[in-house]
Amino acid sequence: MGGGNPETVNLEVCFRSLMVAGGSQEKVERSMVVMQGWKDLPVELLLRILSLVGDDRTVVVACGVCKGWRIALSLGLTNLSLAWCKNNMNNLVQSLIPKLPKLQVLSLRQNYSPQLEDNDVETISKHCHELRDLDLSKSQKLTDRSLYALGHGCPHLAKLNISGCSGFTDASLEYLARCFKNLKYLNLCGCAKAASDRALHAISCNCNGLQSLNLGWCEGVSDKGVISLAAGCPDLQALDLCGCILITDESVVALANGCPRLRSLGLYYCQNITDRAMYSLANSLVSSKHGPWKIKKGYQSGLMSLNISQCTALTPPAVQAVCNSFPELHTCPGRYSLLISGCLSLTSVHCACAAQDNRASRSAFPNHAY
Repeated sequence: MGGGNPETVNLEVCFRSLMVAGGSQEKVERSMVVMQGWKDLPVELLLRILSLVGDDRTVVVACGVCKGWRIALSLGLTNLSLAWCKNNMNNLVQSLIPKLPKLQVLSLRQNYSPQLEDNDVETISKHCHELRDLDLSKSQKLTDRSLYALGHGCPHLAKLNISGCSGFTDASLEYLARCFKNLKYLNLCGCAKAASDRALHAISCNCNGLQSLNLGWCEGVSDKGVISLAAGCPDLQALDLCGCILITDESVVALANGCPRLRSLGLYYCQNITDRAMYSLANSLVSSKHGPWKIKKGYQSGLMSLNISQCTALTPPAVQAVCNSFPELHTCPGRYSLLISGCLSLTSVHCACAAQDNRASRSAFPNHAY
Protein backbone atom coordinates (compact mmCIF):
# COMPACT_ATOMS: atom_id res chain seq x y z
CA MET A 1 0.00 0.00 0.00
CA GLY A 2 1.54 3.29 -0.99
CA GLY A 3 0.83 6.02 1.24
CA GLY A 4 0.53 9.81 1.15
CA ASN A 5 -3.25 9.81 1.31
CA PRO A 6 -4.37 10.40 4.95
CA GLU A 7 -7.51 8.28 4.57
CA THR A 8 -5.42 5.36 3.28
CA VAL A 9 -2.98 5.79 6.16
CA ASN A 10 -5.89 5.66 8.63
CA LEU A 11 -7.16 2.46 7.06
CA GLU A 12 -3.67 0.95 7.18
CA VAL A 13 -3.33 1.76 10.90
CA CYS A 14 -6.72 0.24 11.72
CA PHE A 15 -5.91 -2.85 9.67
CA ARG A 16 -2.60 -3.43 11.46
CA SER A 17 -4.08 -2.82 14.92
CA LEU A 18 -6.93 -5.25 14.33
CA MET A 19 -4.53 -7.91 13.06
CA VAL A 20 -2.24 -7.51 16.05
CA ALA A 21 -5.20 -7.51 18.45
CA GLY A 22 -6.18 -10.92 17.11
CA GLY A 23 -3.13 -12.72 18.51
CA SER A 24 0.64 -13.16 18.42
CA GLN A 25 3.01 -11.87 15.75
CA GLU A 26 3.26 -15.41 14.40
CA LYS A 27 -0.54 -15.53 13.95
CA VAL A 28 -0.39 -12.17 12.21
CA GLU A 29 2.25 -13.41 9.80
CA ARG A 30 0.23 -16.55 9.07
CA SER A 31 -2.86 -14.39 8.47
CA MET A 32 -0.97 -12.09 6.14
CA VAL A 33 -0.15 -15.09 3.97
CA VAL A 34 -3.86 -15.57 3.43
CA MET A 35 -4.71 -11.86 3.17
CA GLN A 36 -2.06 -10.46 0.86
CA GLY A 37 -3.73 -7.05 0.57
CA TRP A 38 -6.77 -4.93 1.26
CA LYS A 39 -8.74 -6.63 -1.49
CA ASP A 40 -8.63 -9.91 0.46
CA LEU A 41 -10.34 -8.54 3.58
CA PRO A 42 -13.60 -10.24 4.63
CA VAL A 43 -16.66 -8.00 4.36
CA GLU A 44 -17.21 -7.99 8.13
CA LEU A 45 -13.64 -6.88 8.85
CA LEU A 46 -13.75 -4.17 6.21
CA LEU A 47 -16.95 -2.68 7.65
CA ARG A 48 -15.46 -2.91 11.16
CA ILE A 49 -12.37 -0.97 10.04
CA LEU A 50 -14.48 1.73 8.42
CA SER A 51 -16.54 2.07 11.60
CA LEU A 52 -13.35 2.51 13.64
CA VAL A 53 -12.11 5.28 11.35
CA GLY A 54 -15.42 7.02 12.12
CA ASP A 55 -15.50 9.35 9.11
CA ASP A 56 -17.92 8.90 6.21
CA ARG A 57 -15.35 10.52 3.93
CA THR A 58 -13.45 7.25 4.19
CA VAL A 59 -16.35 5.46 2.52
CA VAL A 60 -15.77 7.55 -0.59
CA VAL A 61 -12.11 6.53 -0.59
CA ALA A 62 -12.96 2.89 0.10
CA CYS A 63 -15.32 2.71 -2.88
CA GLY A 64 -12.39 3.57 -5.12
CA VAL A 65 -9.93 0.97 -3.79
CA CYS A 66 -11.07 -2.00 -5.87
CA LYS A 67 -14.12 -3.78 -7.24
CA GLY A 68 -14.19 -6.16 -4.27
CA TRP A 69 -14.47 -3.29 -1.83
CA ARG A 70 -17.24 -1.67 -3.82
CA ILE A 71 -19.18 -4.93 -3.76
CA ALA A 72 -18.57 -5.33 -0.01
CA LEU A 73 -19.79 -1.83 0.73
CA SER A 74 -22.84 -2.25 -1.49
CA LEU A 75 -23.79 -5.35 0.50
CA GLY A 76 -23.08 -4.08 4.00
CA LEU A 77 -23.22 -0.28 4.31
CA THR A 78 -26.54 0.94 5.76
CA ASN A 79 -25.70 4.42 7.19
CA LEU A 80 -24.11 7.35 5.38
CA SER A 81 -23.79 11.10 5.89
CA LEU A 82 -22.56 13.52 3.24
CA ALA A 83 -23.40 16.60 5.30
CA TRP A 84 -19.67 17.35 5.51
CA CYS A 85 -19.47 18.00 1.76
CA LYS A 86 -18.97 21.71 1.02
CA ASN A 87 -18.89 21.46 -2.77
CA ASN A 88 -20.14 19.12 -5.48
CA MET A 89 -22.43 17.06 -3.24
CA ASN A 90 -24.65 16.42 -6.25
CA ASN A 91 -21.73 14.87 -8.18
CA LEU A 92 -20.90 12.72 -5.17
CA VAL A 93 -24.50 11.52 -4.91
CA GLN A 94 -24.57 10.60 -8.58
CA SER A 95 -21.35 8.59 -8.39
CA LEU A 96 -21.70 7.02 -4.93
CA ILE A 97 -25.39 6.32 -4.26
CA PRO A 98 -25.89 3.79 -7.13
CA LYS A 99 -23.19 1.66 -5.46
CA LEU A 100 -24.98 1.60 -2.08
CA PRO A 101 -28.44 0.05 -2.54
CA LYS A 102 -28.66 -1.20 1.06
CA LEU A 103 -28.66 2.27 2.63
CA GLN A 104 -31.27 2.76 5.35
CA VAL A 105 -30.08 6.07 6.84
CA LEU A 106 -28.87 8.92 4.63
CA SER A 107 -28.07 12.50 5.64
CA LEU A 108 -27.68 15.09 2.89
CA ARG A 109 -28.17 18.12 5.10
CA GLN A 110 -26.97 21.26 3.31
CA ASN A 111 -24.82 22.85 5.99
CA TYR A 112 -23.20 25.10 3.42
CA SER A 113 -24.63 26.46 0.16
CA PRO A 114 -27.56 24.56 -1.46
CA GLN A 115 -26.24 21.93 -3.86
CA LEU A 116 -28.74 19.09 -4.27
CA GLU A 117 -31.08 19.13 -7.25
CA ASP A 118 -34.11 17.05 -8.20
CA ASN A 119 -32.13 14.59 -10.33
CA ASP A 120 -30.03 13.72 -7.26
CA VAL A 121 -33.10 12.76 -5.23
CA GLU A 122 -34.38 10.81 -8.22
CA THR A 123 -31.12 8.84 -8.18
CA ILE A 124 -31.67 8.06 -4.49
CA SER A 125 -35.22 6.90 -5.11
CA LYS A 126 -34.06 4.73 -8.00
CA HIS A 127 -31.37 2.87 -6.05
CA CYS A 128 -32.17 3.06 -2.31
CA HIS A 129 -35.45 1.21 -1.93
CA GLU A 130 -34.68 0.19 1.68
CA LEU A 131 -34.23 3.76 2.91
CA ARG A 132 -35.85 4.44 6.32
CA ASP A 133 -34.37 7.79 7.37
CA LEU A 134 -33.59 10.69 5.03
CA ASP A 135 -32.37 14.21 5.83
CA LEU A 136 -32.69 16.73 2.99
CA SER A 137 -32.84 19.83 5.19
CA LYS A 138 -31.90 23.21 3.69
CA SER A 139 -32.06 21.83 0.13
CA GLN A 140 -33.54 24.98 -1.34
CA LYS A 141 -33.09 23.93 -4.98
CA LEU A 142 -35.44 20.96 -4.69
CA THR A 143 -38.96 21.07 -6.13
CA ASP A 144 -42.00 18.81 -6.01
CA ARG A 145 -40.25 16.42 -8.42
CA SER A 146 -38.12 15.22 -5.51
CA LEU A 147 -41.05 14.36 -3.25
CA TYR A 148 -42.87 12.57 -6.05
CA ALA A 149 -39.71 10.52 -6.70
CA LEU A 150 -39.34 9.59 -3.02
CA GLY A 151 -42.98 8.55 -2.81
CA HIS A 152 -42.48 6.26 -5.77
CA GLY A 153 -39.09 4.75 -4.92
CA CYS A 154 -38.70 4.73 -1.11
CA PRO A 155 -41.89 3.16 0.29
CA HIS A 156 -40.35 2.25 3.69
CA LEU A 157 -39.37 5.79 4.69
CA ALA A 158 -40.27 6.40 8.35
CA LYS A 159 -38.26 9.55 9.09
CA LEU A 160 -38.01 12.55 6.78
CA ASN A 161 -36.43 15.95 7.38
CA ILE A 162 -37.16 18.54 4.70
CA SER A 163 -36.92 21.60 6.95
CA GLY A 164 -35.92 24.74 5.09
CA CYS A 165 -36.90 23.26 1.70
CA SER A 166 -38.92 26.20 0.47
CA GLY A 167 -39.60 24.83 -3.02
CA PHE A 168 -42.14 22.16 -2.08
CA THR A 169 -45.92 22.67 -2.35
CA ASP A 170 -48.79 21.04 -0.50
CA ALA A 171 -49.71 18.97 -3.57
CA SER A 172 -46.49 16.96 -3.35
CA LEU A 173 -46.80 16.65 0.44
CA GLU A 174 -50.31 15.23 0.01
CA TYR A 175 -48.92 12.66 -2.41
CA LEU A 176 -46.10 11.82 0.00
CA ALA A 177 -48.55 11.24 2.85
CA ARG A 178 -50.46 8.72 0.76
CA CYS A 179 -47.24 6.85 -0.04
CA PHE A 180 -45.64 6.79 3.43
CA LYS A 181 -48.13 4.97 5.61
CA ASN A 182 -45.40 4.14 8.14
CA LEU A 183 -44.11 7.68 8.59
CA LYS A 184 -43.13 8.36 12.24
CA TYR A 185 -41.07 11.56 12.14
CA LEU A 186 -41.58 14.51 9.80
CA ASN A 187 -39.81 17.88 9.95
CA LEU A 188 -41.50 20.60 7.88
CA CYS A 189 -40.02 23.61 9.68
CA GLY A 190 -40.00 26.57 7.32
CA CYS A 191 -41.89 24.72 4.56
CA ALA A 192 -44.58 27.39 4.41
CA LYS A 193 -45.87 26.46 0.94
CA ALA A 194 -46.01 22.73 1.66
CA ALA A 195 -47.52 22.71 5.15
CA SER A 196 -51.10 23.74 4.51
CA ASP A 197 -54.29 22.61 6.22
CA ARG A 198 -55.00 20.45 3.18
CA ALA A 199 -51.64 18.70 3.50
CA LEU A 200 -52.15 18.16 7.24
CA HIS A 201 -55.52 16.58 6.53
CA ALA A 202 -53.82 14.13 4.14
CA ILE A 203 -51.22 13.33 6.82
CA SER A 204 -53.92 12.71 9.42
CA CYS A 205 -55.77 10.34 7.09
CA ASN A 206 -52.74 8.31 5.99
CA CYS A 207 -49.98 8.57 8.61
CA ASN A 208 -51.87 7.43 11.70
CA GLY A 209 -48.69 6.28 13.46
CA LEU A 210 -46.99 9.68 13.25
CA GLN A 211 -45.08 10.45 16.46
CA SER A 212 -43.20 13.69 15.79
CA LEU A 213 -44.08 16.65 13.57
CA ASN A 214 -42.33 20.00 13.27
CA LEU A 215 -44.47 22.76 11.73
CA GLY A 216 -42.35 25.65 12.99
CA TRP A 217 -42.91 28.91 11.09
CA CYS A 218 -45.46 27.38 8.73
CA GLU A 219 -47.64 30.46 8.93
CA GLY A 220 -50.46 29.08 6.80
CA VAL A 221 -51.33 26.34 9.30
CA SER A 222 -54.59 27.05 11.12
CA ASP A 223 -56.82 25.33 13.68
CA LYS A 224 -58.43 23.31 10.91
CA GLY A 225 -55.20 21.51 10.08
CA VAL A 226 -54.17 20.89 13.71
CA ILE A 227 -57.62 19.58 14.62
CA SER A 228 -57.31 17.09 11.74
CA LEU A 229 -53.93 15.96 13.11
CA ALA A 230 -55.31 15.51 16.61
CA ALA A 231 -58.14 13.35 15.27
CA GLY A 232 -56.01 11.19 12.98
CA CYS A 233 -52.66 10.88 14.79
CA PRO A 234 -53.32 9.76 18.39
CA ASP A 235 -49.73 8.53 18.84
CA LEU A 236 -48.31 12.04 18.38
CA GLN A 237 -45.64 12.67 21.02
CA ALA A 238 -43.95 15.86 19.81
CA LEU A 239 -45.50 18.77 17.92
CA ASP A 240 -43.82 22.09 17.18
CA LEU A 241 -46.21 24.90 16.23
CA CYS A 242 -43.77 27.73 16.94
CA GLY A 243 -44.56 30.77 14.83
CA CYS A 244 -47.89 29.38 13.58
CA ILE A 245 -49.62 32.68 14.21
CA LEU A 246 -53.12 31.53 13.19
CA ILE A 247 -53.30 28.91 15.94
CA THR A 248 -55.85 29.49 18.72
CA ASP A 249 -57.09 27.64 21.80
CA GLU A 250 -59.12 25.31 19.57
CA SER A 251 -55.93 23.58 18.39
CA VAL A 252 -54.61 23.01 21.89
CA VAL A 253 -57.97 21.73 23.14
CA ALA A 254 -58.08 19.24 20.25
CA LEU A 255 -54.53 18.05 21.03
CA ALA A 256 -55.31 17.73 24.74
CA ASN A 257 -58.33 15.56 23.97
CA GLY A 258 -56.98 13.57 21.03
CA CYS A 259 -53.26 13.03 21.72
CA PRO A 260 -52.80 11.60 25.24
CA ARG A 261 -49.18 10.63 24.53
CA LEU A 262 -48.09 14.18 23.75
CA ARG A 263 -44.78 14.86 25.52
CA SER A 264 -43.49 18.01 23.81
CA LEU A 265 -45.50 20.99 22.53
CA GLY A 266 -44.07 24.16 21.02
CA LEU A 267 -46.33 27.23 20.98
CA TYR A 268 -43.70 29.97 20.76
CA TYR A 269 -45.19 33.23 19.44
CA CYS A 270 -48.69 31.75 19.15
CA GLN A 271 -50.15 34.89 20.64
CA ASN A 272 -53.79 33.85 20.22
CA ILE A 273 -53.34 31.21 22.92
CA THR A 274 -55.20 32.00 26.16
CA ASP A 275 -55.78 30.44 29.57
CA ARG A 276 -58.43 28.12 28.14
CA ALA A 277 -55.70 26.24 26.27
CA MET A 278 -53.63 25.83 29.44
CA TYR A 279 -56.52 24.50 31.48
CA SER A 280 -57.37 22.01 28.73
CA LEU A 281 -53.79 20.69 28.90
CA ALA A 282 -53.90 20.49 32.69
CA ASN A 283 -57.14 18.51 32.59
CA SER A 284 -55.89 16.22 29.80
CA LEU A 285 -53.77 14.34 32.33
CA VAL A 286 -56.99 13.15 33.99
CA SER A 287 -58.70 12.27 30.73
CA SER A 288 -55.75 10.20 29.52
CA LYS A 289 -55.77 8.20 32.75
CA HIS A 290 -59.49 7.55 32.99
CA GLY A 291 -60.82 8.19 29.48
CA PRO A 292 -61.01 5.90 26.44
CA TRP A 293 -57.29 6.18 25.66
CA LYS A 294 -54.89 3.64 27.19
CA ILE A 295 -51.23 4.53 27.61
CA LYS A 296 -49.09 1.78 26.09
CA LYS A 297 -46.59 -0.01 28.27
CA GLY A 298 -43.20 1.69 28.10
CA TYR A 299 -44.60 5.15 27.30
CA GLN A 300 -43.95 7.99 29.71
CA SER A 301 -47.11 9.89 30.56
CA GLY A 302 -47.55 13.63 30.65
CA LEU A 303 -46.00 16.69 29.07
CA MET A 304 -42.24 16.90 29.50
CA SER A 305 -41.57 20.03 27.41
CA LEU A 306 -43.75 23.09 26.77
CA ASN A 307 -42.68 26.29 25.02
CA ILE A 308 -45.12 29.17 25.57
CA SER A 309 -42.59 31.97 25.12
CA GLN A 310 -44.14 35.20 23.80
CA CYS A 311 -47.66 33.90 24.53
CA THR A 312 -48.41 37.13 26.33
CA ALA A 313 -52.14 36.55 26.96
CA LEU A 314 -51.50 33.79 29.52
CA THR A 315 -51.89 34.34 33.26
CA PRO A 316 -49.96 32.70 36.16
CA PRO A 317 -52.86 30.61 37.58
CA ALA A 318 -53.49 28.86 34.25
CA VAL A 319 -49.82 28.09 33.60
CA GLN A 320 -49.34 27.02 37.23
CA ALA A 321 -52.19 24.54 36.75
CA VAL A 322 -50.27 22.95 33.87
CA CYS A 323 -47.10 22.85 35.98
CA ASN A 324 -48.95 21.18 38.83
CA SER A 325 -50.43 18.55 36.52
CA PHE A 326 -47.15 17.61 34.82
CA PRO A 327 -44.25 17.15 37.26
CA GLU A 328 -41.74 16.76 34.42
CA LEU A 329 -42.20 20.42 33.46
CA HIS A 330 -39.40 22.36 35.14
CA THR A 331 -38.73 26.04 35.73
CA CYS A 332 -35.75 25.44 38.03
CA PRO A 333 -32.20 26.32 36.85
CA GLY A 334 -30.50 23.68 34.75
CA ARG A 335 -33.71 21.77 33.99
CA TYR A 336 -35.78 24.26 32.03
CA SER A 337 -38.49 22.44 30.11
CA LEU A 338 -41.24 25.02 30.60
CA LEU A 339 -40.11 27.96 28.48
CA ILE A 340 -41.77 31.30 29.26
CA SER A 341 -39.36 33.82 27.73
CA GLY A 342 -41.00 37.16 27.02
CA CYS A 343 -43.88 36.51 29.43
CA LEU A 344 -43.02 38.82 32.32
CA SER A 345 -46.32 38.13 34.05
CA LEU A 346 -45.42 34.43 34.43
CA THR A 347 -42.29 34.82 36.55
CA SER A 348 -44.16 33.61 39.63
CA VAL A 349 -44.90 30.20 38.05
CA HIS A 350 -42.81 27.46 39.63
CA CYS A 351 -42.38 23.71 39.20
CA ALA A 352 -42.61 21.05 41.89
CA CYS A 353 -38.82 21.13 42.36
CA ALA A 354 -38.86 24.83 43.18
CA ALA A 355 -41.63 24.32 45.72
CA GLN A 356 -39.66 21.53 47.39
CA ASP A 357 -36.52 23.70 47.46
CA ASN A 358 -38.46 26.51 49.12
CA ARG A 359 -39.80 24.13 51.78
CA ALA A 360 -36.30 22.76 52.36
CA SER A 361 -34.90 26.27 52.76
CA ARG A 362 -37.55 27.20 55.31
CA SER A 363 -36.94 24.04 57.32
CA ALA A 364 -33.21 24.69 57.31
CA PHE A 365 -33.72 28.10 58.95
CA PRO A 366 -36.51 27.67 61.54
CA ASN A 367 -38.06 30.69 63.18
CA HIS A 368 -36.74 31.48 66.68
CA ALA A 369 -38.59 33.27 69.45
CA TYR A 370 -36.74 36.21 70.88
